[in-house]
Amino acid sequence: MKAHVYVTLKRTVLDAQGQTVQTALSRMNFKGVTDVRQGKYFQLTLEDGLSTEAAQAEVDRIAREVLTNPVIEEYSIRIE
Repeated sequence: MKAHVYVTLKRTVLDAQGQTVQTALSRMNFKGVTDVRQGKYFQLTLEDGLSTEAAQAEVDRIAREVLTNPVIEEYSIRIE
């Protein structure tokens, strides 16, 4: 089983890197992009035999306590 954790800055936090990428895209004549937000991606390989509910709970705890700064970041999880 794999867990995918996506970490991004909260919408209320200025994303200077995302703004820089958006400006560069505009200058390079890429059309249709109105906002860029950068983030982090983690892929965790989980032990066999773990239930989906247990995996979700454990990965949620890992994301909350280790992978993110809850003051400025938020996360989403996908288990497969």
